[in-house]
Formats: sequence, C-alpha cells, structure tokens
Amino acid sequence: MGYLAYLVFVLVFLAVMLLVGAVYFNWQSRGAGAGRVARRLLAMNTASDDAQKTVSITKERLLSSHAGVQGLLEWLPGVATLDRLLLQSGKNWNVGQLLGYSLLAWLLGLVLATVSPLPWYLRLLLCFACGALPFLLVTRAKASRQARIELQLPDALDMMSRAMRAGHAFPTALKMVGDEMTGPLADEFRAVFDEVNFGVSMADALSGLAARVPSTDLRYFVIAVLIQRETGGNLTELLGSISAIIRDRLKLMGQVRVLSAEGRMSAWVLGSLPFAAALMMQLTNPEFLSVLYLDSGGRKMVGMALAMLAMGVLVIRRIVRIRV
Repeated sequence: MGYLAYLVFVLVFLAVMLLVGAVYFNWQSRGAGAGRVARRLLAMNTASDDAQKTVSITKERLLSSHAGVQGLLEWLPGVATLDRLLLQSGKNWNVGQLLGYSLLAWLLGLVLATVSPLPWYLRLLLCFACGALPFLLVTRAKASRQARIELQLPDALDMMSRAMRAGHAFPTALKMVGDEMTGPLADEFRAVFDEVNFGVSMADALSGLAARVPSTDLRYFVIAVLIQRETGGNLTELLGSISAIIRDRLKLMGQVRVLSAEGRMSAWVLGSLPFAAALMMQLTNPEFLSVLYLDSGGRKMVGMALAMLAMGVLVIRRIVRIRV
C-alpha cells in the first residue's frame, strides 16, 4: 500500500467525518418545539448595552492549550459546535484534545487495517469506525448527562418552590439547589448563581443555562421564569406546576420504555446475531467464510446483507422510538 493510498484514506476520512458531523448536528437542532424555544430565548435576550458588557466577564473556553493550535482551530468551520458538544457532555476536554484523540484512534485503525487480510472497503470502514470512537464517546456522555439532569430537575424545582415559599429570593433558591443537590444539575445552577453574582443579568444567565443544557424541560423552565419576571405572577406556584408536568412526562416515558423494551431487545439481537455467527464460523473454520470476502459474488452478497440489516435496524428504531 503506497503513500497515495494513505493520502486517499486521510482525505476520505476527513470528508466523511465532516459530512457525518453536519448531518448529526443538523438533526440535533431539529426537534419538537426546539425552534420555538430558540426564537423565544433569542427574543428575550435583547442586545442591550448591559448584555454586551457581560461578555467580558464571562469565562471563555479555550479550544486548545497550545497557542498555535488555538489559532488554527479558530479558522476551522464547525469548531463552535464541537466546543458546545463538549460543554454539554461535561467532559474536561477541549476541541484540540477531541480531534487529537480522534486522529490517534484513526491511526490505530489504519495500522489494524494495514495488517489485516480484509478487503479494502472493510479496511476503510475500520479506519472510519476507529476515528469516530471519541465522538461517539462524547455523544454518549452528553446523552447520559442530559438524562440525569432531566431526572433531577423536578426535585430541584420543588426545592426552589419551598425555598421561595419560605421567603427566599429566586437567586438564593438557585444557590440552595447548587449547594444541596448533586451534579450535574447542581453544577449548572451554581454556575448561574455565580454569573449573577459577577454582574450578569438574570435573563442572560438563564439563557446561557438553556444553551449549555439541551433539555426541553429545562428550556421551558427558563422561558417560564423569564416571562414571569417580565409580566409578574406567582413564581412559587409556577415552579410547582412545571415540576408536576415534568414528573408526569417522566412517568409516561418510563411506561413507554417498558412497553417498547421487547422491540429494542429484538433490534439488538437481530443486529448482532449475524456478526456473532460469522465470528464463530471464522474461528472454527476460516475457509468456510473466505468465499464471502474473496469472491466478487460473495462480496456483493455481504454488501446487500449489510444494507438490508441496516435498513431493518433503522425501521425497528423508528417503531420503538416514541417521543413523549
């Protein structure tokens, strides 16, 4: 394998990663009510002089610990999206570390592909899969952190409602949640309280909270608080109502997951069974499956089988994935 082939692998890897990232982040930005929530927050977060002053006192995240890499990453498109993904995942990585880990994983996949007897397209797929592992890890950490925040949010709203009913102000209630509850929700509320103490307006601090945590329930809480601060009303009862609504939604979501557990298990079993059977056959009798990747007809059959398997998994995923 010459240097030209390695160069082609690198270029194709970068192109596919950019394409997958663009499709993923575009899909993430499209959700039920996400556009309305974003427009509402944008309308409330007016570009006043005070809001412009808060930019200088908020903490700026570095894209890399190296100054040269920092300047290079600032020119790349999509870096802000990657930085927001890392912030939402709760990991202490920066964009430079994420891209470095992805490059190391891709090089490891390239080494494995070079020494393996697989066909060229399977080697290319192996390189892509290894390079995407850090991004999948960060995405999984983001989903897990968001799930924990949504589970903690009703208890936090109840605590804030009781604190305000006892006579505490809204910022003090935020501080109580940050001090008495555990992360990750306590860390986010503590960050909002610290920003308000440093001079950031409450509207800007809550809008930053909604931007850091891509949770629909939390964004509805932010919108409700901002509307109440402009129009007035009983915030204590409002927080109690939001908490009850979130609890009912989580209860319904749990029931849906129980009812769809059989379909999800079927997807896992049917999706992994062909690979497990092929691995056992390859270990026991390597010549039995060699015709599938050595013969041109066998490679076509494998390609068609993988395409049909992927289509079946996607169909099952759409059936069992019910939005609540």
